[in-house]
Amino acid sequence: MKRPGPRKTRVLDVRPLIASGGSPLEKIVAAATTLGPGESLLLITPFLPSPLIEKLQSEGFRGQPGRRGDGSWQTHFTRERVDG
Repeated sequence: MKRPGPRKTRVLDVRPLIASGGSPLEKIVAAATTLGPGESLLLITPFLPSPLIEKLQSEGFRGQPGRRGDGSWQTHFTRERVDG
C-alpha cells in the first residue's frame, strides 16, 4: 500500500502587513480557502488571532495556535471538511 506523501504547508506571514496598518483578513481567507488536498496553511501573526480561528473553524478548518520564540504567534490550519 502506498503511503501518503508529506503534507504541503503554505506559510503566510502577515506581520509586515499589520505593522503597516493593513488588514490581512482577505488575504488569509483567500489563502485558506484555496488549500488543496494534503495542503495546510501556517499563519504567522503578532497576536493570537482568536476571531479568525473561530471563523475558519466554522468554515471547516482546524486551527492549532502556538506561541513562537520571538513572541509572535503561529496558527496551523488544516481543512477538516470540504463543504465549509
